[in-house]
Amino acid sequence: MAAAAAARPVSRMLRRVLRSTVRSCSSGAPVTLPHPGEPSQPATEELSRRRQFLREHVAPFSAFLTDSFGRRHSYLRISLTEKCNLRCQYCMPEEGVPLTPKAKLLTTEEILTLARLFVKEGVDKIRLTGGEPLIRPDVVDIVAQLHRLEGLRTIGVTTNGINLARLLPSLQKAGLSAINISLDTLVPAKFEFIVRRKGFHKVMEGIHKAIELGYNPVKVNCVVMRGLNEDELLNFVALTKGLPLDVRFIEYMPFDGNKWNFRKMVSYKEMLDTLRQQWPELEKLPEEESSTAKAFKIPGFRGQVSFITSMSEHFCGTCNRLRITADGNLKVCLFGNSEVSLRDHLRAGASEEELLRIIGAAVGRKKQQHAELFLMLQDSPPAILSLSSWDPLRVQDLRHRMSFSNQVATLWKGCRVPQIPPLAHWWLGSGSLQRHYSSHRDSATNPKCLSPVSPAPATHSGPLPTSDQLTHVNTEGRAAMVDVGQKPDTERVAVASAMVLLGPVAFKLVQENQLKKGDALVVAQLAGIQAAKLTSQLIPLCHHVALSHVQVQLELDSTRHAVVIQASCRARGPTGVEMEALTSAAVAALTLYDMCKAVSRDIVLGEIKLISKTGGQRGDFHRA
Repeated sequence: MAAAAAARPVSRMLRRVLRSTVRSCSSGAPVTLPHPGEPSQPATEELSRRRQFLREHVAPFSAFLTDSFGRRHSYLRISLTEKCNLRCQYCMPEEGVPLTPKAKLLTTEEILTLARLFVKEGVDKIRLTGGEPLIRPDVVDIVAQLHRLEGLRTIGVTTNGINLARLLPSLQKAGLSAINISLDTLVPAKFEFIVRRKGFHKVMEGIHKAIELGYNPVKVNCVVMRGLNEDELLNFVALTKGLPLDVRFIEYMPFDGNKWNFRKMVSYKEMLDTLRQQWPELEKLPEEESSTAKAFKIPGFRGQVSFITSMSEHFCGTCNRLRITADGNLKVCLFGNSEVSLRDHLRAGASEEELLRIIGAAVGRKKQQHAELFLMLQDSPPAILSLSSWDPLRVQDLRHRMSFSNQVATLWKGCRVPQIPPLAHWWLGSGSLQRHYSSHRDSATNPKCLSPVSPAPATHSGPLPTSDQLTHVNTEGRAAMVDVGQKPDTERVAVASAMVLLGPVAFKLVQENQLKKGDALVVAQLAGIQAAKLTSQLIPLCHHVALSHVQVQLELDSTRHAVVIQASCRARGPTGVEMEALTSAAVAALTLYDMCKAVSRDIVLGEIKLISKTGGQRGDFHRA
């Protein structure tokens, strides 16, 4: 700590020297840096010499901004506002979000005070975000003030582009050096659907204004969502042929309010495969240190294409980013819940040294990777995991792909009745509960799938057959609970299924997650898990079972406009868990009905049945 403190004056002196080498000439006359679009050879040479000097005389990086894994945080994102003039479906609900009272938001002076402190410690890039940062009235002044900070190399902004064309000339003069523009579709009508507002032509005007003013590249951020805009990948890439754009395809990520689920995510590898089919010559570019993007270029094109793989291939190991929210909280990880209020300490009169200690402690607690919210989606064969690795509260969706169809086919045959293999062979991803989506393309080849499925035979194993007497009835014919006190504890696993025929209208709304009540599949899944745990309170003569794991899967069957539910329960004890599995599947089905009944009451619940059970004196059962 002492070494770092001693190095700071040297670092500041170097920055002053470096700034002076760029801003003055041998005659002492001031030299201004050229703005983007106004290249100047002498200034370019000076900038090159400045960077070379910095490389040769690099000072020790601030210990306060270095975490326990050695990551140096030189990139700060500052949210200028919580407000936004759009309502993007993946970002916030249509009605907006509750806003923090103005008195609790950072003032302009507080933003600049914190920025100054971070830059002194080694931050050389600041990006202004929101909400929508360009709706803040003093955004141009903030950029100008930041531009005066010694040591700050890059000032960027991430914007939805609505106000960009109007403000960009002033922002450029103030010192803005990098632009990211969010645009998820090239179809005006679809734009209005996604953002719930008009403004497509204003965004396009902003992009062309940035190119006109010489920004190169102009980064265009596109969040790719299955069923919404993944069909536009090639159109976006085609823009880079004649324009200096860096089109950045972003994997759909979870945030509060976006009703996120894995069904909507298109993985980086899937997107890349689509592009390579059209442009086999697509070549990968070298990755920059601490870059979040995997960059590619088509030979002969002016621009390039990048992929932000936050979910399928995280880049936590090289993360150099910190974030300050609009209300002054420091977030060391975008996905983490941990925040430290710098605003409160600032307003309480904390000194610079005290603020640095608080920042250093927060950075030191940063985890190695982001809060287990990403799940790898690979094209490799499914891993075989034990039941002990299940986590019923994590949801993974594996949307149908040609490379995945054969794997799905091994689990579904004939009319899509689940054929349950040994449970340890289920593909559980990273020990997580799957949430499947499949269009069941190959089911169209079997006309019997449109008809009711005939009951499948059951198979049994073990020493004892099923009893020919009801076990819950005593010798007098009255209901009674079975005494299991003398039975040995064994491992018990049961799987049950149910089907909900929704009809085309309700099915489409569920598929696109457009029900007013919310995400029907997630609600049904949670209801199924809860029901399994409460079975003994619902079924009078059931024993209470301490379940160790519950799994609920829901798969969309577009051929029958149905949702297929499968519930799995596991416990160790003297009694089985088939009632828990059946209750779970049945309540999940009822919940789907409740979620969809406002749209249609012509919904059929059926095929509630036990698929398999293992453990117990009467042996195993598997529906063939």
